[in-house]
Amino acid sequence: MRKIFFYYLKPFYLRMAGGFLIKFAGTMMDLFLPWALAYMIDQVTPAGKREEIFMWGLFMAGCSVLAAVFNVMANRMASRVAKDAVGWIREDLFVKVMYLSGAQIDELTRPSLISRLTTDTYHIHQMIGRIQRLGVRAPILLTGGIVMTLMLDPVLAGVLLGTLPLLTAVVVFVSKRSIPQFAALQESLDRFIRLVREDIAGIRVIKALSKEDYERQRFEQVNQEVAERERKANMTTALTNPAMNLLLNMGMAAVILTGAIRVHAGLTEVGKILAFMTYFTIILNALLSISRMFVIVSKGTASAERIAAVLEAEDERDWDKGDQEGQIAGDGGKQSTEENGTFHVSFEHVWFSYGKAWGETSEEEGNEHTSHLSDISFSLRHGETLGIIGSTGSGKSTVVNLLMRLYDVQKGCIRINGQDIRTMELKTLRRRFGTVFQNDSLFENSIYENVAMGREITRDQAKEALRRARAEDFVENKGGIQGRLEVRGANLSGGQKQRLLVARAFAGGPEILILDDSSSALDYRTEAALQREIKEHFAGVTCIVIGQRIRSVMEADRILVLEKGKAAGYGTHQELMRTCRIYQEMEQSQRCL
Repeated sequence: MRKIFFYYLKPFYLRMAGGFLIKFAGTMMDLFLPWALAYMIDQVTPAGKREEIFMWGLFMAGCSVLAAVFNVMANRMASRVAKDAVGWIREDLFVKVMYLSGAQIDELTRPSLISRLTTDTYHIHQMIGRIQRLGVRAPILLTGGIVMTLMLDPVLAGVLLGTLPLLTAVVVFVSKRSIPQFAALQESLDRFIRLVREDIAGIRVIKALSKEDYERQRFEQVNQEVAERERKANMTTALTNPAMNLLLNMGMAAVILTGAIRVHAGLTEVGKILAFMTYFTIILNALLSISRMFVIVSKGTASAERIAAVLEAEDERDWDKGDQEGQIAGDGGKQSTEENGTFHVSFEHVWFSYGKAWGETSEEEGNEHTSHLSDISFSLRHGETLGIIGSTGSGKSTVVNLLMRLYDVQKGCIRINGQDIRTMELKTLRRRFGTVFQNDSLFENSIYENVAMGREITRDQAKEALRRARAEDFVENKGGIQGRLEVRGANLSGGQKQRLLVARAFAGGPEILILDDSSSALDYRTEAALQREIKEHFAGVTCIVIGQRIRSVMEADRILVLEKGKAAGYGTHQELMRTCRIYQEMEQSQRCL
């Protein structure tokens, strides 16, 4: 909350101050009207001076026009401030999400990040706008109305003021209960978004398995949770208006009774009673506006805390700073000429477990039963190919995640050209790679933009990459390199998607090529052609090929067999066929297919 007001709103302080002054002037015009009415009824009208009545009428009309003009101007300024400030917040939040580490994204969850970028920023927009509009007008109307009533008749004002402590107690009680309730509501919305996102993405699977009723039941449960929490939060805030109306109407009844007695005794005048009634209405509306503002502020406060939790978190950009300050243990990332100088890529006794931050230690560290990778070591020279194979969940993709530093190792070291990757600037590190991830993404854009991805890649280079990836034929049928893809490449087959993703990896001229299960949807002929292409035109590129089929990795210079995060075998195809039982079983089972 402090970050929102003292950082993002600071550049708009002057504009907000101008809006506050204009709003103040417009509000004062509204406060003058009942006083002018009382003066006309009690002083001007009995005197029978038409010119003076006409002048006071013009004065009241002028106050009404100025109040409207000033309030419109102030509201427009408030809207612009809210738009600009929230646009800045949303942009910073999006950039922050782009730089969050894999572990942070896992912890926060993707649906929650989507909710913070959409629903929470909307609540902040509403809060900033409402504070500028009602945060000035309502308190001034409340304070000014009380001052005016005191000037008109202190006795009647005292009767009315007796209700204010009770009204304050209602507002405090409601705000203390509503803020935690709205925070819990946002957590339920995170789960709601996650379910909707999963169901829409997997709609074909749901239809194929006839699980519409099952998913509808899951949706009803989450939807009911959201509705119930929203009901509780709204019921808490809904208590404000009836309670205020009850207290103020009781005060009003007491004021009317007291006023009638005083008029009958000649202690006050009719015009003052009428003005007092108008001021009472102004005070009532001001209090109701403040209560509505508390609802918006309650939502905004909960959302601001969720947004601040992301904005204030360390991200990958802080890794570079920390590494430069010497946070890497051991040899500080310096090259070991004797052991690593001749290797392009090397893993040295690497341990990793999801759910731990980099550098985090525990009593279980180094325990193979708690690690997703346990004591993994291998080395590759320039131009060599490493095949990684293993059962589902054995840690194959984790190796890639660690090599690209999407996650950080908890123990051990990863080197490129003998240098610890934690001492490299992240963008420099990742520019070395051409990567096809296991569940990679295509975007709703042209084929060229999906290959180039904002890199300095010409159309001729993109066409060449498509040709080498054996994607040239279907690209022509899709309208050429400028043909557009649907969301997630829905207008492509599985094999076409994979070839387009391989073309993206080829296009950047990578130093290290990573193919994570990139041929699972390809026929054997196309897969073999791709393997020949890599050997012929990417001979100097170090390759890491992750596959489910032995034929995808059997030509690699080295093959790493993983089983439950541990190295079950390491060597050539022929060596593993002699020495690795798991590899032998995989080869035999696949031979029978």
